[in-house]
Order: sequence, then structure tokens, then C-alpha cells
Amino acid sequence: MRAAIVPARVAVTDCHGAVYAQRVDASNPADVAQQLAELRREHRELDEAILLLVANIEADEVAVKRMKKRKLWLKDCIARLESALIPDEPA
Repeated sequence: MRAAIVPARVAVTDCHGAVYAQRVDASNPADVAQQLAELRREHRELDEAILLLVANIEADEVAVKRMKKRKLWLKDCIARLESALIPDEPA
């Protein structure tokens, strides 16, 4: 069941570090949009998996906490990428 919960490919490894900057070209809106779609998909999958685990009486609380933490991290990455799509306006 764990293989179905966790996506086979991790979209990004660190939204604060160099790996993230190398994976997504913020100047290319198509790359950002594709990355956003992948992150949103993973976020939805984690949400569904968390709901299934919480519904299970014998759920592993540590696994649920890790998944929730990952989900929050994904939400943060999504917010950063969405803000990258907003063009800078002169003051």
C-alpha cells in the first residue's frame, strides 16, 4: 500500500536550495506551470493517502505526521512557484 501512497518520482528535493533552482527555470512560465502541476498532483495524492490512513484505526501516527509535514512543504513550494509567475511591477 505504501507504493501507491508515495509517488514514484519526487518532483523537487529542496525548494530552498540549489537543486530546486536547477530543476525549475523561473524565467520560463511553461517550466513553472509544469512543476506546479506536478506538485499539486503530489499534494492531492498525499491528501487522499492521509485521509485513508487516518480512517484506519491502526494507522501509523509517525507516518501520518511525516505525510502531513510533506504536504505542508509541498504547499509552501507551490506558493513560491505561484509567486514566481506573478510579474514584478515597478513601484
